[in-house]
Amino acid sequence: MGILRTKTIEPATGSTLTLGASGDTITVSSDSIKTNTFKDAGGNTLFTSDGAGTLSSVNSGIAGNSGPVLISTHTASGASSVAITSGIDSTYDEYMFVITDQNPVSHAYVFGFQVSIDGGSNYNVTCTSTFFSARQKEDGSGASLLYRTAGDQAQGTGYQELASNVHNDADAGCAGILHLFNPTSTTYTKNFYSRFLSYQNDNPGTHDGGPQDCFGAGYFNTTSAVTAIRFQMNNGNFDGVIQMYGIK
Repeated sequence: MGILRTKTIEPATGSTLTLGASGDTITVSSDSIKTNTFKDAGGNTLFTSDGAGTLSSVNSGIAGNSGPVLISTHTASGASSVAITSGIDSTYDEYMFVITDQNPVSHAYVFGFQVSIDGGSNYNVTCTSTFFSARQKEDGSGASLLYRTAGDQAQGTGYQELASNVHNDADAGCAGILHLFNPTSTTYTKNFYSRFLSYQNDNPGTHDGGPQDCFGAGYFNTTSAVTAIRFQMNNGNFDGVIQMYGIK
């Protein structure tokens, strides 16, 4: 058996390089194969990587029919908002948004979201929702469970609250999960629910704050397909990481 040693093999014409003939077995003994798109013999995409380890176009035979599949990751650094305008389609019945390391520039403002039915041109879909929270200060005082009327909407078009009174200390902020169901349905309204934990402090410059557990739920009153979503503070910029998962 002969040995061919070379750094690059390219097709003589076109952009397709064929190794072996139909029915042949090709053995690769190296530690890794580096490419961004993997396809089978029929030309069907198995998965695509962006070169940084984030996968997309994952074949259902690999992804399975249940469990979260990471679609995209978005990092905010002093951003006024984060808009996700691709990846929300009929592939998944449920979309889950995991927000971590969220820290606002300004003190005690609200973190929220809205959706779009026109690809991200407008974020003003009519929403009806409910919102309540449990809180307690670090010294054990101020414990309460309350319904927050400022956090709900009754056929409103504003940003739906996810976490209120978010503190901007360097070690503070909020984290949580938002679930959005069947967003591209053209028959039903779009239900959602959320749970976020934030460090809240009513007195800037003091340390009498503590944890706040925020619960929200509702629906966007539209039968049009929701294809984009945007997160933002009601005032000022913020840092954070937003990951979008699909669940079948």
